Amino acid sequence: MALGQKKTLLTKSTTEKIVIDGKFTETSWTNADVAKDFLMIEPDNGKPIAEGKRTEVKVIYDNSAIYIAATLYDDEPSKILSEFTLRDDFAVADHFGVLLNGYNDGQQEFRFFVSAAGVQQDGVYTETYGEDFSWDAIWDSHVEITNFGWTVEMRIPYAALRFPSEKKQTWGLNFYREIRRDRQQYSWSLLDRKIENESIQAGILEGIENIETPTRLFLIPYASQYFYSNTSQRTYGELRGGMDIKYGINDAFTLDAILIPDFGQTKFDNVELNLTAFEQQFTENRPFFTEGTDLFNKGDLLYTRRIGETPDYLTLADNETVIDQPSTIKLINAFKVSGRTKNGLGIGVLNAVSEKTSVHIRNNDTGETRLETLSPLTNYNVLVLDQRFRKNSSVSLVNTNVTRNGEFRDANVSALVWDLNTKKNTYNLSGNFKYSYVNNHFDLEDKKGTSAYFNLGETSGKYRYSIGGVYASDDFDNNDLGINFQNHYHGFYLNSSYRILNPNNIFNTFFTNLNNYVEFDNRTGRIQSGYSRLNFNTTDKKNDYYGFGATISPLKIYDFYEPRSENQEKFVTIPESFNAYFYFSSNYNRKFALDVNPFATKFNEKDRMNYGFVISPRYRFSDRLALIYNFTFNRQNNNIGWIAFDEDDNTIFARRNRITYTNTLQGKYSINNKMNFNLNVRHYWSFVTNHDILTLQDDGGFETNTTYTENRNSNLNLWNLDLTYSWWFAPGSQVSILYRNNSALFSREFNRQFESNFRDALNNDNLNHVFSISVRYFIDYNSVKNSRFYNSFTKPKTRERF
Repeated sequence: MALGQKKTLLTKSTTEKIVIDGKFTETSWTNADVAKDFLMIEPDNGKPIAEGKRTEVKVIYDNSAIYIAATLYDDEPSKILSEFTLRDDFAVADHFGVLLNGYNDGQQEFRFFVSAAGVQQDGVYTETYGEDFSWDAIWDSHVEITNFGWTVEMRIPYAALRFPSEKKQTWGLNFYREIRRDRQQYSWSLLDRKIENESIQAGILEGIENIETPTRLFLIPYASQYFYSNTSQRTYGELRGGMDIKYGINDAFTLDAILIPDFGQTKFDNVELNLTAFEQQFTENRPFFTEGTDLFNKGDLLYTRRIGETPDYLTLADNETVIDQPSTIKLINAFKVSGRTKNGLGIGVLNAVSEKTSVHIRNNDTGETRLETLSPLTNYNVLVLDQRFRKNSSVSLVNTNVTRNGEFRDANVSALVWDLNTKKNTYNLSGNFKYSYVNNHFDLEDKKGTSAYFNLGETSGKYRYSIGGVYASDDFDNNDLGINFQNHYHGFYLNSSYRILNPNNIFNTFFTNLNNYVEFDNRTGRIQSGYSRLNFNTTDKKNDYYGFGATISPLKIYDFYEPRSENQEKFVTIPESFNAYFYFSSNYNRKFALDVNPFATKFNEKDRMNYGFVISPRYRFSDRLALIYNFTFNRQNNNIGWIAFDEDDNTIFARRNRITYTNTLQGKYSINNKMNFNLNVRHYWSFVTNHDILTLQDDGGFETNTTYTENRNSNLNLWNLDLTYSWWFAPGSQVSILYRNNSALFSREFNRQFESNFRDALNNDNLNHVFSISVRYFIDYNSVKNSRFYNSFTKPKTRERF
């Protein structure tokens, strides 16, 4: 093959019914072209696959789907690893995958993997965000372990892909194989580790012509029954129902909609005792807002947890209490439309509407109550236009809008985003410019702000570097539909890195990077952040992982957020500091594996230090049963932080000690690749004792305060347990059963014994129990249309003769 020439595979059409059984007995496979000669990705980049482990793949297609047949030879079939897991968990197993790009634009791939245990994984790859396995498609696969290795047969319907409406299709194509026992990864078209963008290195799939794709209309109705109970009230039930709709507007654009959403079985949040000036950011666990959202993440303007979030608009008097405040605001509906034209223009629209929610507020002195709107009827909207060009670059326009009914705050944010790469993917110029506008109503001034970011870097080779800067004006605010912790600052960075591309005598992989960053307050010019960070990440010849690093902040920095004062020029002086960590993770191929991570930070201040460790043993009893335990300990000595404002509006801080224990246990038992039991347990205990009360001074220092006597110690005790059973009884159709119990206890007065706090978490009036059963059923319009039942009602009937 000539230098720079891409591998090409020619596919052929079939009218034969293909049974997905891993046996390849249909005659259509006989004359199909073969993709072979795989090359190693890691650890020895570019090395040809051994003859005893050769891999041969064929592709055919019809008007509804493409079909893949892979023969994966192995000279030691008895050693093929095949752990059963939940979907999208790669775990300890061999894998085969197909990577498809219907536009062949080098920027996005739909990736479909199946393990030697038959477990499916699927995700979307983009150059900017890497692999995103929150996306789930509906496709079919089957594997067979043989005396020469194993085989994979896959059917991927066109509904799971995106491609232009052209009579003759040219797709980007790659195949992937992982031989887990050797920790070796291979691809058909070489993924050169000198080049950061993987999609641009795909081969070519040709031969798909004149396909007449069926109507893409899928209905997924669901019904859920919930039972709730705690020690302070009787058990009660709730029946919910709704539907998801997926409609292919054409081969490129898709509409996803949810009617009467139900997110009651989503994973619990890992809540923490938050003593910072900023809110805690949570992972999005609701499938609708995680699946296929790569287009909507352009510009980092979208934090989907805002949709349905309980707001904090209410202003309460000291003697008032909210009686019935909900944890979330119910959604009425939500939809998203996304796709891309044949000219590379991606268009995305996401919209959600939450209902008006009111709460009762009680006057604790008189007992009287009043009704107050907690959240008005609210519309959330995101619009994205993303133009790709030259197979490796893009420019995007993004707009987010939140409109609240009545005299409530409205917000609008727009962004111009660019990601430009040289023809050989050697250099990258990326950045964005954002503009925010907030209509506050209530006689408050509207807010207008800007933010910007730029980056220039070398993105290929062993040595790489990047330089860039960030800026945010005083009034930049995208928090209505995004999340942003800071404004009124500007900063600059310089990063460099080195990696080996092939193993040496000591390491299979080696990567090191040096990051330098400095940030200034716009108004005063004071340094808000400044550090140099050196990290090393290595894998040895036994595939054990070692990571270690250090961060030095050599100058005093000034925190303008911790004072939490209306006087935005108040600040706290943070002394110089030094941080170091070490991370060890043994090879997960072993039945017993261990992760260890000690860390420490020393401040240039007497007795002020943070330290702790994480230890996480895991044991795989069999391919079906595994347990992972994680224990985290963190201690902060002589930490200084805000606690209150006194009656004279002085800012009160405290010198304090904080200790946090987090215990988690994860377990899984898989009956097969469709049925799984999963256990997720978390006990979190964090307490803070204040021992010196301080008043913040104008110079950022402190003066001892002897008059403030209110107890501001904190103790947070959290317990969560989820036990789930899931059964994928048909493609896209699932039964899930959940038992959950949880509690949350916060107090100012407490003891410091772990055993006592653990018992309190399990034995208290706030311990909640939830039992739920949910059934989702996937309906393909085409299957219904072709059924006898459907035809008996739709076909014209002949008149009977007498």
